[in-house]
Amino acid sequence: MKVYVYENGFMMAGKAWEIKQKLKDYGKEYVLVKDWIESVSKSVPRSQRL
Repeated sequence: MKVYVYENGFMMAGKAWEIKQKLKDYGKEYVLVKDWIESVSKSVPRSQRL
């Protein structure tokens, strides 16, 4: 499974059960998808963002 994070959103590639499980995992830590994207975007240096 792969997760691609962009400044305006994200894309997940994998099997349906993998994506559902990953979303459940992220849901335990973040209330909104927006919060997760902002957190990941801050941790990735600007030159490496897609």
